[in-house]
Amino acid sequence: MTLRFHDSATAAVRDFTPLREGKASLYYCGATVQGEPHIGHVRSALAFDQLTRWLQASGYDVTVVRNVTDIDDKILVKAQENNEPWWALAYRFEQAFEDAYDALGILKPSYEPRATGHIPEMHALIALLIERGHAYPALDDSGDVYFDVRSWKQYGSLTRQNIDDMQAAPDADPRGKRDPRDFALWKGFKEGEPETAKWESPWGAGRPGWHLECSAMVTKYLGTEFDIHGGGLDLRFPHHENEMAQSQAAGHGFANFWMHNGMVTYQGEKMSKSIGNTINPREMLQIARPLVVRYYLGQAHYRSVLDYRPGSLTEAAAAVERIETFMNAALGQLHPDGSDYQGTLPEAFRTAMDDDLNIPAALAVLHETVRAGNTALAAADRDNAEAAFLGAVGMTEALGINPLDAQWQQGSGSESMANALDVLVKAQLEARAQARVEKNWAESDRIRDVLAAAGVEVADTAAGATWSLKK
Repeated sequence: MTLRFHDSATAAVRDFTPLREGKASLYYCGATVQGEPHIGHVRSALAFDQLTRWLQASGYDVTVVRNVTDIDDKILVKAQENNEPWWALAYRFEQAFEDAYDALGILKPSYEPRATGHIPEMHALIALLIERGHAYPALDDSGDVYFDVRSWKQYGSLTRQNIDDMQAAPDADPRGKRDPRDFALWKGFKEGEPETAKWESPWGAGRPGWHLECSAMVTKYLGTEFDIHGGGLDLRFPHHENEMAQSQAAGHGFANFWMHNGMVTYQGEKMSKSIGNTINPREMLQIARPLVVRYYLGQAHYRSVLDYRPGSLTEAAAAVERIETFMNAALGQLHPDGSDYQGTLPEAFRTAMDDDLNIPAALAVLHETVRAGNTALAAADRDNAEAAFLGAVGMTEALGINPLDAQWQQGSGSESMANALDVLVKAQLEARAQARVEKNWAESDRIRDVLAAAGVEVADTAAGATWSLKK
């Protein structure tokens, strides 16, 4: 099946044909580092991590760019409230985002540019837009520069809106604008703002507008035309609409695909701090292991709403444990000597993932494989057990949830401790097996009771005894 993705610009699922054969380029909007990451931020990063992994599994050499917006009105306001330098606050929260990404196994991007490091590229883009008749300095003496939305006939095409039905852009004083919907490319320095939050420009000292930053950074790292632009559904308007308009008005082909992930709700309602129905990644990681949190956040189709309920992480933990128990048991029986193995990808899994990253269908294939694998292990059917094990390895690797990966072992208490426990328990099981051979049932029962008291469950199968920790 041909790899296909939903393109927000055409509102259709289209065949993915990269601009350069064998290579894929992806830009997705990262953090505006004004505060701690919320669950929507992490869900978006995880969705595009899944996309990256599947492109790689499909044989593409993938270049990923994820920006950091480290200068913004909201950052300045929050810093003033905290009586903290804006750049210190931005860096502190940037690290909080990185910690959340790392905890959930989100791959590092190829490049992670900060807005403040790309001011010259922004100046060049503004100058080009003015030259082409799509931007103008403010009509007052504010030092602002605006994009002229009515100069670009395609404005509104990404979100399929009529310009006359749009609200005014609230990012600058409308007195300097030709049209209230014109948005700021450059924001002139205002009295009372930090001196460190301004850069000299041909239009006066100031700082970049939010929408301009992404256009300048993506062009530097991926060129004027690239394969995929991603972000949360809430960014389609005005951010992505404005990005697309200013970039195409500058003569750039820009993104071939626009992909947007859905929102996260709390028991069917929008999350809101004012009514107290929120949960953040840090709180989730206090409730469940990082692998479980990743599984939960990545289990729905990326374009659908993900609804959080009390008990959601418990359900996700049960699903992870089913996968984990099978893979650990299969590893112990089929590769006890640590021999190499290579994961495989069942055709049904490939078909699901190629169909606009249909994660629910892909997970259904994974769980069916686990069920078949458990049946094969119980029947000592080595060939089918091995096929199921290798399929589970390949599928969990592609989804970033392989419980055998060192990252998740460390997250549950360190790989070395897990290995030590495995050695000790297996020694007890070998002693129990010998006792049973000798028909020393009392000794066999004693060993089993000792393991049970330590929280270890023993299962006797045709292939021998296996163990797992009690839930």
